[in-house]
Amino acid sequence: MALGKLCNREPVNTLEQLQELLNDKGGKQYYEEMKSLDVDQALLWNTIQKTINAKSRIKTWLEICAHCGLCSDSCFLYLANKKDPKQVPSYKIQSTLGEIVKRKGKVDNAFMQMVMDTAWSKCTCCNRCGLYCPFGIDMGVMFGYVRGLCFQQGFIPWEMKIGSGMHRIFRAQMDVTTEDWVDTCTWMADEYGEDWPGLEIPIDKENAEILYTVNAREPKHYPEDLAEAAILFHIAGEDWTVPSEGWEETSLAMFAGDWEGCKLQVQSVYDAMKRLNPKRMVVTECGHAYRATVIEGPYWAGLKDGQTPIPSFHYVEWVAEALRTGKLKIDPAKRIKEPVTYQDSCNYIRNAGLAECAREIMSYIAEDFREMTPNREHNFCCGGGGGFNGIGRYRKERNIGLVVKKDQILATGAKLVISPCHNCWDAIRDLEEVFEVGIRWSFLKPLLLKMVIVPEHMKPPEEE
Repeated sequence: MALGKLCNREPVNTLEQLQELLNDKGGKQYYEEMKSLDVDQALLWNTIQKTINAKSRIKTWLEICAHCGLCSDSCFLYLANKKDPKQVPSYKIQSTLGEIVKRKGKVDNAFMQMVMDTAWSKCTCCNRCGLYCPFGIDMGVMFGYVRGLCFQQGFIPWEMKIGSGMHRIFRAQMDVTTEDWVDTCTWMADEYGEDWPGLEIPIDKENAEILYTVNAREPKHYPEDLAEAAILFHIAGEDWTVPSEGWEETSLAMFAGDWEGCKLQVQSVYDAMKRLNPKRMVVTECGHAYRATVIEGPYWAGLKDGQTPIPSFHYVEWVAEALRTGKLKIDPAKRIKEPVTYQDSCNYIRNAGLAECAREIMSYIAEDFREMTPNREHNFCCGGGGGFNGIGRYRKERNIGLVVKKDQILATGAKLVISPCHNCWDAIRDLEEVFEVGIRWSFLKPLLLKMVIVPEHMKPPEEE
């Protein structure tokens, strides 16, 4: 059974393993080894028998698909690729998972590489197809399962194996240690405290109203985002804290199909909830972080009621509440005057129903808000979700997929896109780099800070 040094069926659990993968720039050796990776057919078929063949809606979905094609136009990749029949969602799942089941796991290396390429470059698991199938068949859910089979067999993109390892080792998608995180919180509080009297970033405060959690990219690359959140909580008078451990909500393990890694990641957040006993949790402007921890996470952690240990909210829910209750007040003269549109994230709009929170926020901050078409739960994926943004092997395919979002944005006439989701933010940034159409993009926090009314006692003292 050919197993490579880097490309194999073993999860990344040590720093040594992780560093070896990181040293393989671009995954050159990794993908070369993949060409010789054997398929453990017995393991593959045994897994299927224990899961979808035992008790699963996936088995039913595979059997009842009528091949009607109504899912075709629901898929942005089908539209972006000139309606290539091989991009029809039902075809993509039947030609991969359907074939594995029909062949009872007796597939070879070339087939599994095709499955991998399909699962990560032809589906972002956005779940839009499930809205339009007359039987409610959701290919996004099914491809999530396929990714799990691929992970078990070792057929996963190089970046996804690295991301999975990061979560297993650091409980974060990047190499941010507890010390790094605490130091960043302290640094940001000190750095911005000069301009905001009384500003704090409380760490491990027990019984607070809000436990705030983030995306690891923020302390690693955008620490000012943490400071902006702190300032807005400060202005709103919130009783809040961050945990020293369990602060990271994202899950590249979910994108990788590493279900054990997913459980380890969300359990760290749930442990922080139990340890600090806050009234509720608020997660930063990140769609998949919310989905991983709030929607999927309870099931990974074995919580039978499907609920997080404490009530959990996306950042847009907190912002809408703060504006509605007057905790944050907007200066009418500073509202956004130019045409502006909003990117509805698949993970907290389509999959969590928070569309109206977004519209409520826009009613406070924008004078010329323009909806994309379609919008709300019917909006198309940004083009970079499900790990698509971060996989070099599929950059060409990702860039083709961005066309649909580009056209949606341009049709609004707006040049500013508000995107309270890291993956969407990245995709729209890259969209501008690729197509140079003259658009700008932003999270909510920096926009709010430009227009919120600051109480006199919170303003910095006048310099003499």
